[in-house]
Amino acid sequence: MGKRGKTYAEAAKRVEAERLYTVDEALALVCDGRPAKFDQTVDLAVCLGVDPRHGEQMVRGMVVLPHGTGKSPRIAAFAKGEKAAEAAAAGADVVGAEDLVQRIESGWKDYDLLVATRDMMSIVGRLGKRLGPRMPNPKAGTLSDEIGKTIRELKAGKLEFRMEKAGIIHAPLGKVSFGPEKLKENLAAFLAAVLRARPAAAKGQFVRKITISSTMGPGVNLDPAEAFAAAAGAE
Repeated sequence: MGKRGKTYAEAAKRVEAERLYTVDEALALVCDGRPAKFDQTVDLAVCLGVDPRHGEQMVRGMVVLPHGTGKSPRIAAFAKGEKAAEAAAAGADVVGAEDLVQRIESGWKDYDLLVATRDMMSIVGRLGKRLGPRMPNPKAGTLSDEIGKTIRELKAGKLEFRMEKAGIIHAPLGKVSFGPEKLKENLAAFLAAVLRARPAAAKGQFVRKITISSTMGPGVNLDPAEAFAAAAGAE
């Protein structure tokens, strides 16, 4: 592991590695670090007690964070006619049909998310191997005939989360500048969505560990029971 910077070292002195913190305590630590030269992102990691090798135990879902993520994603929309105009009016950064497919085939990647109306999938489908999981699909909330609504929600902070092969879900909660209260509301909304996404095949302890951290700070471990109790109370 490379040498840690002074900002990390100072923040790490205030965190007890083996302690489980309440949500309020953890967010106070994350937001009270030494100022950086940029507005740091606050990241969440949820370690789940499910087996990612079994498809029936996959955990994925969608959530709209009350205060967004602090970043407006660059969205490319596949649509034509009135739906193309609707997508542009909703804030899509790029709108196209066959021309957009050709741009992506030629290597264009200047986007964060791709959305599409259902009638466009006949031409978008040929990008399947190139796009992989970034392909517009209904489970991710990126394939819809209500394309204007979809784009506005994504711009406002709607996130797709999906468990990784290691059984962990990673997600941004917002920026340090949001402050503890807004971050707490985003955290509660996210954890509530994780609870709703619990697969029927999951047995035993569903959540094993929850950690939050800023871009340049150490991880702070939350008490899972207290964190999910707060999430349940926020629903």
